[in-house]
Amino acid sequence: MTKQEKNEVIEVLKGKFAQYNNFYITDTESLNVAQITKLRSECFDKNVEMKVAKNTLIRKALESLDAEKYAGVYDSLHKVTALMFSENPKEPALILTSFRKEKNGDKPELKAAFINGDVFVGDKQLVALTKIKTKNELIGEVIGLLQSPIQRVMGALQNRPEAAVEA
Repeated sequence: MTKQEKNEVIEVLKGKFAQYNNFYITDTESLNVAQITKLRSECFDKNVEMKVAKNTLIRKALESLDAEKYAGVYDSLHKVTALMFSENPKEPALILTSFRKEKNGDKPELKAAFINGDVFVGDKQLVALTKIKTKNELIGEVIGLLQSPIQRVMGALQNRPEAAVEA
């Protein structure tokens, strides 16, 4: 790979890291070509971008954007690395989990995840990442909580005249 090609890859990665607040770093070393193709297909279906790049180029792209912000993920950059970029913070975790269940295995392995500024390191974090609530889910819960007292008041008011008639 020439220096020009490396610089182009770094620029593409910088664009992706700037575009997405969420990305996952996975180890796809033990997967064969058919499995990687299937994983890419699942990512495409769920609007998750998957990129494979050299660890040194990933690190250079991250350092050129904000070395301190991404410091927690540098130790995860080893072996074969595939990056998964998504607007939805839990979608890549769901893809990895379903892919593992389908293959009855523990690959691809999660090395780290960067979710809205927080770093989750290690494969043991995958279960927790599948339970993260998205922004829309949180908004829905808040709206539901706000509507709940109003619905109780309305229900009480609707039942009140019936109670007065019976008495």
